[in-house]
Amino acid sequence: MTETAPLPNAIAIASGKGGVGKTWLAISLAQALSQQGEEVLLFDGDLGLANVDIQLGLTPALDLGAVLERDLPLSRAVTPSGAGFSVIAGRSGSGGLAHMPPARLAHLVAGLRELSAAHQRLVIDIGAGIDRPARQLAALAATVIIVANDEPTTLTDAYAFIKMLRADGATGRIGIVVNSAQDVAQGRHTFETLAKACRSFLKFSPALFGIIRRDAKVKDAIRAQVPLLTRHPASIAAADIEALAALLIAESSSAASSTGT
Repeated sequence: MTETAPLPNAIAIASGKGGVGKTWLAISLAQALSQQGEEVLLFDGDLGLANVDIQLGLTPALDLGAVLERDLPLSRAVTPSGAGFSVIAGRSGSGGLAHMPPARLAHLVAGLRELSAAHQRLVIDIGAGIDRPARQLAALAATVIIVANDEPTTLTDAYAFIKMLRADGATGRIGIVVNSAQDVAQGRHTFETLAKACRSFLKFSPALFGIIRRDAKVKDAIRAQVPLLTRHPASIAAADIEALAALLIAESSSAASSTGT
């Protein structure tokens, strides 16, 4: 694998816009993958508004900001989540990736490549926005999940992120997860709205990876700083997350079989 090739075991989760449940989805997916037998590392790639540690109720000894400032190995920031997977926490308010010097960003990317080899799955929670560093993190992953809902501005920003990734020449598979859908039918309608724009203007058809139905238990779990699959394992949103994890695992297994790895 070359230094620019996407990591086959990495999943990047992006949105283009905040407030769509991207970090919650990253945490829930990391837990679901770990419960289905994978060794998972969740990386909080949002230096400016990092909140993976907050949603998990963690106080890590070292976070991403600390290891970058001290030029330490990224592995020093790996922390158990208490929910079956490991975490590298960001640092809220420390400045976004857009302001990171290129050499430091390169150090970060190299560290992620090393850590991906030590885990079955690397989940990258990318900060909201479409700046180049965010897209560079997304390009690291063989699978890119764009999180969207039915709000028009969310769909516009999701489309913009996909457009920029395609313009950059990113080779990872891009798919959509519709979050907080009223029901499956509404979720499919939301997906089709975004997919139609991609087909019309980008000549590209994103995959539908999953629909997460609206569930009041999600907010309860976030308020309690406990992952959904721990606090409400029988909830409808938990079932949808588990289905998403199962799909991604099956696709990875199929891809590995086709390449003989």
